[in-house]
Amino acid sequence: MSNQRAQGRKMAILAADGFEEIELTSPKEAIESAGGETRIVSMEKGFIHANQHREHGDKYKVDLSLDEAKAEDFDALLIPGGLFSPDALRTNET
Repeated sequence: MSNQRAQGRKMAILAADGFEEIELTSPKEAIESAGGETRIVSMEKGFIHANQHREHGDKYKVDLSLDEAKAEDFDALLIPGGLFSPDALRTNET
């Protein structure tokens, strides 16, 4: 029997360059394995770069820019921590 507790639910993951990789990937995998959908949202489309502690991590494709994302399209919001991502988001005027 599959675990589909998040079936039909959508989670926005709001991140920018410098987010802590595991803080995005673990919740993303958990939501998707429970039948939910995730979308990575950032200030601009393209790619954002992760950190693994103080080292560079992988890059991730941005699904929606802040201008394109609408709160009513999502059931939850995740903001991964990290060295730089929260500050970049906090100081962004969008």
